[in-house]
Amino acid sequence: MTSDPATDTGMRSVAKALASWPSTAPGRWLSLILAFVLVNGILLAPQWAAPGMVPFHWVAGEAVVLTLVFAALPRRPWSVALALLAALIVVAMGLVGLGDASARMSLSRPLNIYLDIRLLSAVSDLLTGTMGPAMATVVRTAAILLPLAVVALLGHLLAPPRRVRPVLRSYRSMGLTVLVASGILVGMRADEGWSRALGFPGARLAAEQARFAAGLLEERDAFAAELAARPADLSGTPGLLGRLGGRDVLLAFVESYGMTALEDPRYAPTIRPRLKEMGSRLEAAGLHLATGRLVAPSQGGQSWLGHGSMLSGLWLHNQMRYDLLLASTRPTLIDDFEAAGYRTAAVMPAITLAWPEGFQFGYDAIYTFEDMGYRGPPLNWVTMPDQYTWSFVERSVRRATPEERPLFAEIGLISSHAPWTPILPVLEAWNEIGDGSVFEEWREAGERPEELWRDTERVREHYALSIDYAVHTAASYAERFIGSDALLILLGDHQPAPLITGEDAPRTVPVHVITGARELLDPFLQWGFETGPFPDVDGEPKGMDRFRTWFIRAFSEERSSRAAGTGG
Repeated sequence: MTSDPATDTGMRSVAKALASWPSTAPGRWLSLILAFVLVNGILLAPQWAAPGMVPFHWVAGEAVVLTLVFAALPRRPWSVALALLAALIVVAMGLVGLGDASARMSLSRPLNIYLDIRLLSAVSDLLTGTMGPAMATVVRTAAILLPLAVVALLGHLLAPPRRVRPVLRSYRSMGLTVLVASGILVGMRADEGWSRALGFPGARLAAEQARFAAGLLEERDAFAAELAARPADLSGTPGLLGRLGGRDVLLAFVESYGMTALEDPRYAPTIRPRLKEMGSRLEAAGLHLATGRLVAPSQGGQSWLGHGSMLSGLWLHNQMRYDLLLASTRPTLIDDFEAAGYRTAAVMPAITLAWPEGFQFGYDAIYTFEDMGYRGPPLNWVTMPDQYTWSFVERSVRRATPEERPLFAEIGLISSHAPWTPILPVLEAWNEIGDGSVFEEWREAGERPEELWRDTERVREHYALSIDYAVHTAASYAERFIGSDALLILLGDHQPAPLITGEDAPRTVPVHVITGARELLDPFLQWGFETGPFPDVDGEPKGMDRFRTWFIRAFSEERSSRAAGTGG
């Protein structure tokens, strides 16, 4: 078979052109166009990832400026290095922008890179819990290698090639071009009709992060002043917690249980009937129920900020404040209970690694995943179902020791944590829960997270079902194990992410108080709570930081009626 000489010549010409590109004038033009498209896409990606949460534009001004600058640079070692540095900065800004979009979607606030960098470990743990160790490793590896590959590609596209003079032939022409382009861009910016066409997302993000950095010192000083102003050591309160009568107190946080679950028409048809049933069942069991609202310092995540605010009596709405609290010697509600003769415990089934914060808070006993003896299946991110956690609390924390000291326990309930699959039933035979092996039949139950999360409406449906399970399980536990010897305070740790609540949702969470001792409800009713499973939604809810001081004053023997009703 003979080849066509014309075809061979054409093929050789194409190969030669490809080999020399971008070391030709047309190739240089093409490389600059591709660089512009890539930079523009990287910097504008956050607006597509979080539509409506960051300003929308069609063109990133940084892409225009960067392309013009490198169009005028000659090939020198320093210009090649500069191209690589510019590529690195662009990719870094793109990653920060995506982090900002993620924070807005999941936490309903902008990213503060100085305080939120530690959340990377939480994201890594979430990946492992939802995808499994192998797939999570693949994702983490790709998250490292892909940006590096983009840096290399963009640096190559921007770098001036050999044997080709700059596209903009002189600095004078470059200056003229920049001047003309700037005039056009300013005109576009001045015209309201073009306001969405051009933006500078990288500059906006950098300025925002710079403001956050500048505000760190101011925030530290403000928190120090708050530490000095708020009551710290309440152990000397007369009759400290005497009105509790030596009863156990369980402070249980339900993951992502916000007022949205009760008020949003997408979720209320599931949750409100469950709460109504809870009220009826508790009444039939001789228990008393009151419900109120509190405002959480976070949304969508960072549960520890709500826990810390409740315990400390300080408003911990960011990681800096939480860290400063831990670094201080300020007493907390844990110290108050210990001073009143209680033993204290933390039950945290979601914690699978070392938890030094727990030791800093000073609990007598800490139970994390490894300490709870669970032998059932993992349920995606959820390490164990709430019903096992409640069973463990009753079997191994409340009743395990012959100590006469009453118990104060902080409990983290996690079945309503994303990805909200699978949804388990509540088992009626609590005595058969044992080591959790009874849950083995649900190992492969429900949709896989990667399948469920393709459909937003299905995700919302599962959110409601997971809250329904959490409330049902807590009510079933209270019905059987809470009597006149205990006070159970069941509350949400924060509202779910904006995907569930919508934008600008208030950060209020419901708080249910359950006990067999009717007199323990009186201080809560004076504080604005309502008898039954539903809160009063007309009053102004108080922040979680108000709880500690109010609770100590309300349940200590020597207090004024005014302090019981309005303290804290």
